[in-house]
Amino acid sequence: MPSFPVRRLLSLTALAAASALVLSACAAPADSGSEGGGDELVWAIEGANLSAGHMDPQTSQLDVSAMVQRQVLDSLVFQQPDGSFSPWLAKSWTVSDDGKTYTFELRDDVTFSDGTPFDAAAVKANFDRIADPATKSAQAASMLGGELYAGTDATADYTVEVHFTQPYAPFLQAASTAQLGFWSPKVLSDSADQLKAGGPDVTVGTGPFVLSEYTADQEIVYTRNDDYAWGPEGSQAPKIKTLRVELLPEASVRAGVLSSGEADVASQLPPNTVADLGDDISVTAKEYPGLPYSLFLNEKYGVFADQKVREAFSRAIDIDTAVEKIFFGEFPRAWSILGPTTPGYDQSLEGSWPFAPDKANALLDEAGWTQRDSDGIRMKDGKRLSARWIAWTPISDDRTALGNAIQSDLKEVGFEVVREKLEPAAYNEQYGPKTYDITDWDFSGVDADLLRSHLGTEGFQNASQVSDPAVDALLQRGLSTTDTAERGKIYTELQQWNAQHVAIVPIYVSSLITGASKTVDGLDYDLYGRPLFYDASVSR
Repeated sequence: MPSFPVRRLLSLTALAAASALVLSACAAPADSGSEGGGDELVWAIEGANLSAGHMDPQTSQLDVSAMVQRQVLDSLVFQQPDGSFSPWLAKSWTVSDDGKTYTFELRDDVTFSDGTPFDAAAVKANFDRIADPATKSAQAASMLGGELYAGTDATADYTVEVHFTQPYAPFLQAASTAQLGFWSPKVLSDSADQLKAGGPDVTVGTGPFVLSEYTADQEIVYTRNDDYAWGPEGSQAPKIKTLRVELLPEASVRAGVLSSGEADVASQLPPNTVADLGDDISVTAKEYPGLPYSLFLNEKYGVFADQKVREAFSRAIDIDTAVEKIFFGEFPRAWSILGPTTPGYDQSLEGSWPFAPDKANALLDEAGWTQRDSDGIRMKDGKRLSARWIAWTPISDDRTALGNAIQSDLKEVGFEVVREKLEPAAYNEQYGPKTYDITDWDFSGVDADLLRSHLGTEGFQNASQVSDPAVDALLQRGLSTTDTAERGKIYTELQQWNAQHVAIVPIYVSSLITGASKTVDGLDYDLYGRPLFYDASVSR
């Protein structure tokens, strides 16, 4: 496997003193093969909400779904650290002159773990399932082009053509992800409705592991696929026999089991846990590409219909101080709706909208919120300047602290924010009809086309309810052209549009932090910082 560039924390003593991540490359992977890797590797993760129907990356939009199910889901192509693509389940591919058709020549030696052959018909069955509205496959369907997807044809046993109604530049990147990975056609035929829940004999792919046990909210057990011989970059069957994934929502518990030796690897660690892990733990952090953790201001509901109020909101928050204190200097403050590691990031926005409470006050005065009630909250036409923020649980301690800081800063300018912590079902009851003022998340993605789902009029993650023909036109141009420079200009313009319009308020750029015992060798990471276990081994 190739090594992806990551930030590696080599000195935990220095980290505690300076809270600084050091850039380095991953350790060189060990030789492929299934011998000498140890019987079991234990991986502790947050795993929040997997049991709530998120075991299928084709239908879930949670990062954790793709992270765990990468163990069983292979892709057509593999994305290299430099952004280029290499063969995986597809030996080769071509793109038609008009950019509308991708033709893949598939390997003929791949089988699903239930014995079903992987072939062109399997590709068609999976892609058509994703595109079927009945599947409700929001993220994966968008990555497959959404309404641009015109179907897949199996032109020979191992030749498949994927058609679009217009040129669709992001497709190869999408085809490298677990979201467009492949379930067994037998499962799709007999038990597709069970994929969201997951489990043995249902979660069936071609990957290096087979899901052998699943206890909801507790653990997932993956067993080595001894027949695996078609991994990216020539990877063969894993060295370890069992990958045991412990689902531990509390960050302190994940850090604790890693330090005690009960887990070999732990991911989704917050910065405040790292310094106490001990000298026997190697810590690696990979800054997420995509959309930073942000606040989405619903401009079709309540006070955020006024652009001056949206801008005042963004300038009233002391983002730098909050992010520095809460994340120990490990996560940078965000300035744009794309993170710095995302192709097309507009560096010119850095420093362009600093904390400015005086400006926020002036903007709110201009917007007519000039009176105050007994609590110091601004008033207009007898109504308080108040916004409801709905937050999806579970909420980490650091994001709780961040929310408190944001509420406190806004109260200083007379802006009340009421934060409601909601279980997923209750959250969706409000998110669906968009009956909120603010919500929040981050979203990982290597291609800037992810903005289409967040800013496009029909975007499935358009939490701000943006509806602007000029923005839609830019998004359309971005997905149509393969010219890198032209795409860069388009996504720069979109970032600058948001800086003026303030539909989304970027807060910080997070990293996926993973700690591993020094008994673990050959652990690698993908472009998102997710651990890859193809060549991992454990020496006890």
